[in-house]
Amino acid sequence: MPDYAIVAIGYESQAEWEGFFESLSHSTIQPQSIVVVDNSPQPSLVQSRWRSLPLTVLHTPENPGYGAAANKGMAKIGDRVDWVVICNPDVRLFPSTMEDLLSERTAFDQAAVLGPCVLTSEGSVYPSAREIPGLRIGVGHALFSKIWASNPWTARYLGTYGNEEPRSVGWLSGSFLLVDREVFEKVRGFDEDFFMFFEDVDLGRRIKRAGHRNVYVPRAKVTHSGAHATSTRQKEMVLAHHHSAEKFLARLYPHAWQGLLRVVLKTGLRMRAWWETRNLD
Repeated sequence: MPDYAIVAIGYESQAEWEGFFESLSHSTIQPQSIVVVDNSPQPSLVQSRWRSLPLTVLHTPENPGYGAAANKGMAKIGDRVDWVVICNPDVRLFPSTMEDLLSERTAFDQAAVLGPCVLTSEGSVYPSAREIPGLRIGVGHALFSKIWASNPWTARYLGTYGNEEPRSVGWLSGSFLLVDREVFEKVRGFDEDFFMFFEDVDLGRRIKRAGHRNVYVPRAKVTHSGAHATSTRQKEMVLAHHHSAEKFLARLYPHAWQGLLRVVLKTGLRMRAWWETRNLD
């Protein structure tokens, strides 16, 4: 197996680091280095607790966002590492997670990003391997997902789960990604204009445009509790999600002749954001 490194991005994640490092300690393959990028106003990781690990901590109290933090962490990884995990601290690895992921790095030609099966804390499969939300799929999902969960647009967007064979997908959840460092740097990493949400969708789109693949590896598994730092900021998170969706769609339909479409999509997203937050404090 090739060497790999980890870039973990936290925000007020003090309650998560113990479990994260504990799960990592049981991995059948240990990382060559670990970079923690802590976006918290005050440092939330005491490095001395993990003195035995090859750990570097970057404190970024200005909180540049998830993608920008990942890019900063990637820049601190040694030159000899070709594969890098980018993840949240509220994920828990299984002992074979990294071995299962790395063993499938050649499953498809031009594989550049690999993602595991993401389980919720209740043990159900989270739909982490999705299609790029273009016009038909995106609009159909946005309009009907809340009132008609089984609609065909949402079903196509979220993808199907249950098969254990790797498959090429549109994009993978940024909660846990194994990236080919050379390709990641070739596409210039995450787009730092996305503060949070859609930076993983945008990365998946640009990986595909560069001729590479995003590969879902269902037999590799992690557990993700999710939203540990955002559960008390529901209205802010809904608004941020829709704002990032506007940015993504502007990049997906960038041409001058698509200007009217961008206006329509932007108006629809803002109306949807208002509707979803109208009763939130």
